[in-house]
Amino acid sequence: MKLGRLNHVGIATPSIEASIAFYREVMGAQVIREPFDLPAQGVKVCFVDTPNSQIELIEPLGESSPIHGFLAKNPAGGQHHLCYEVPDIHEARAWFEAKGAKVLGEPRIGAHGTPIFFVHPKDMGGVLTEIMETPRGER
Repeated sequence: MKLGRLNHVGIATPSIEASIAFYREVMGAQVIREPFDLPAQGVKVCFVDTPNSQIELIEPLGESSPIHGFLAKNPAGGQHHLCYEVPDIHEARAWFEAKGAKVLGEPRIGAHGTPIFFVHPKDMGGVLTEIMETPRGER
């Protein structure tokens, strides 16, 4: 398994609109993508481009959203996860499982339209980690 670049930092937020204003007005972000719903994961997502990565703003789509529980513990929001790219999602999953890491669920399509899975924080130095297959045009 070959770990690729840091694709994004996931930030849970109670309001994507307020977070967009923060990144635009305080942080000077110039490229902020349109927010969109990702119902299969129970979230609304918006990407903020940085020179070498992205910030993924994540807002819950209702009380059943996994982000809802995170915000219950962290009402102002905060860092939710780190996402790294890999060339092959299935090879990466097998590699993490062989190392004894707890993979959370089956690979599924993420916000970038490529397969993803998450690895439990207890096996990743305390950080929820998303593993994402590198988009085809970027390999």
